[in-house]
Amino acid sequence: MIKVLLVDDQNLIRQGLKALLELEADLEIIGEAENGEQAINFIAQLQPDVVLMDVRMPIMDGVAATREIHKRFAKVKVLVLTTFDDDEYVTAALQNGAMGYLLKDTPSEELAVAIRAVHKGYTQLGPGIVKKLLTQFTAVTASALPPPPPSLAELTPREKDVLQLIATGANNREIAQKLYISEGTVKNHVTNILNRLNLRDRTQAAIFANTFSAYLN
Repeated sequence: MIKVLLVDDQNLIRQGLKALLELEADLEIIGEAENGEQAINFIAQLQPDVVLMDVRMPIMDGVAATREIHKRFAKVKVLVLTTFDDDEYVTAALQNGAMGYLLKDTPSEELAVAIRAVHKGYTQLGPGIVKKLLTQFTAVTASALPPPPPSLAELTPREKDVLQLIATGANNREIAQKLYISEGTVKNHVTNILNRLNLRDRTQAAIFANTFSAYLN
């Protein structure tokens, strides 16, 4: 039996969740709390397996409560269930120890599956949440890229092709075959690349290409 604590400042929401989840034979609702502070007190007394946590609540919100639970009750899993899919809430909750983040329009059957998965240690994210996190990760990764050196703009499109193949470890013959040019032409391109980028050898060229790969496409 998985023991579940419901945490939401709206009594109607708690009652609805309780009625739906108690239909599941392996789930037991052992308590309800209307804010994070109350939830922490109940966890100490009731020892739930999973806490179903809202985000916006008075006295102590869900993010602060999740952080405290993660610090004090390491075995207790927190699954956030809220109406808010704001990027900051999602990131803050997961960074502070939440094992999942679902929206309240999640069907009860899927919610029950998520509770079981979180109890086993798996992370559960709603479809829209995954998309938000991927978008955020892409933006952060892009912003972290070092600016390309001005000399990169001096390379011709064909030289960029050669540089990308150097990064894969291809030799001159392999590059010539892939680009349908002669080995002599490849050697000329490699020489131009090293000179323009002020690089010593192919190893440095490969490192350069991997570092600035986003600018070579």
